[in-house]
Amino acid sequence: MPNIKSAKKRVLVSEANNQRNKAYRSALRTAVKKADAAIANNDADAAMAVKAAVKKIDQAASKGILHKNNAAHKKSALVNRLNKANA
Repeated sequence: MPNIKSAKKRVLVSEANNQRNKAYRSALRTAVKKADAAIANNDADAAMAVKAAVKKIDQAASKGILHKNNAAHKKSALVNRLNKANA
């Protein structure tokens, strides 16, 4: 444990940020898994699930949890899977 006051604060703040980022990442993965399951089952609401997943991906990218190019790659792959299933 650090002795300096500012270092102690950084430990607390970084732990809080870590927990917040973990929650965002978990929600993102859940949304993508739900979208993939909807696509695989040819559900009527697959497009809505993909839309929700894309929103989560964009939110994660805006908060710095995902790099913007990684987010673009994930969105592109998800939409391509949806289009391939609908074709």
